Amino acid sequence: MKFLIAGLGNPGPEYEGTRHNIGFQALDALAAGFGVRFNADRYADMAQFRHKGRTFILIKPQTFMNLSGKAVRYWLDQERLSPEQLLVVADDLALPFGKVRLRAAGGAGGHNGLTNIIELIGTEGFPRLRFGIGNDFARGRQSEFVLGRWSVEEEKELPDRIEQVGKAILQFGLLGIADAMNHFNKR
Repeated sequence: MKFLIAGLGNPGPEYEGTRHNIGFQALDALAAGFGVRFNADRYADMAQFRHKGRTFILIKPQTFMNLSGKAVRYWLDQERLSPEQLLVVADDLALPFGKVRLRAAGGAGGHNGLTNIIELIGTEGFPRLRFGIGNDFARGRQSEFVLGRWSVEEEKELPDRIEQVGKAILQFGLLGIADAMNHFNKR
């Protein structure tokens, strides 16, 4: 069985380490843990590994956040996968920092990357993992906050939180979205 894991972010060094790029950071950590490297491929940097009989195809779309659906649609088609075999990892302003929330389906919640994926694959029926980045910003400063760097305190906690994301991704692939939701949404 194969799964496509799409970590959302923006390409380029100016976006590295920003809140909006948590999807890239999480997939980088997971790939490193399995000793695989990302290579530039069609619309995305791609890496893959096998774990307990499952293949995990990791993509970091290089189309910029608001056009993430182009890469996701291409790789779903390329690998002949259904939307249920997709897990999108994205940042979420509505959740406190570090909170992980999995859902089997749903709307975009104002996230432009998710909006584009929904539009281009034609369904809201795909699993997603939302990583809380908090919402500690002044009115009208949302874009600066999302594209800003983690605070010193957040940086200290980030490795442990990213490790939890990796565990959630593996549990999704091994046991399914319902089991992963039951385990990780309670924390």
